[in-house]
Amino acid sequence: MSDRPLLFLDIDGTVIPFGRSAPSAPSANPYLARVDPHIGRRLATLRCELVWATTWEDEANREVAPRLGLEALPVVRWPEPTPEGAQEDRWFNLHWKTRTLVAWASGRPFVWIDDEITADDSAWVVDNHPGRALLLPVKASLGVTEGDLDVVEAWVSG
Repeated sequence: MSDRPLLFLDIDGTVIPFGRSAPSAPSANPYLARVDPHIGRRLATLRCELVWATTWEDEANREVAPRLGLEALPVVRWPEPTPEGAQEDRWFNLHWKTRTLVAWASGRPFVWIDDEITADDSAWVVDNHPGRALLLPVKASLGVTEGDLDVVEAWVSG
């Protein structure tokens, strides 16, 4: 097991921003044309273990990783929701990924970059994860930016 922090990375609204227009180059999936390879190069320099935390699951490695210039990454598998889990998510106003990512981290420090993170998710992680954690919400219209990655780099270093 690595001692580097995990970096859980979403795709829609994060790696693929919703607000950036796609270039005019033909593509089977025009949304994939919004992927900025520079972000991939920057992600690769972070002292983190990158992990896909997206509903794209294995498709992330087939479609997105090559456009970012990244090797295949581990993929979080989303469990079937249980009534108890759904009730806890509603009670604490949690994103449906939050509890799974904390369990996946298993006490390791982690960063989670997503466009749907709220203050409620951050508060729950503080109370339920024994390691350090940085939950970094990004604007879906911009996706992850250089400034966001500067924040991650500073957190990892500090």
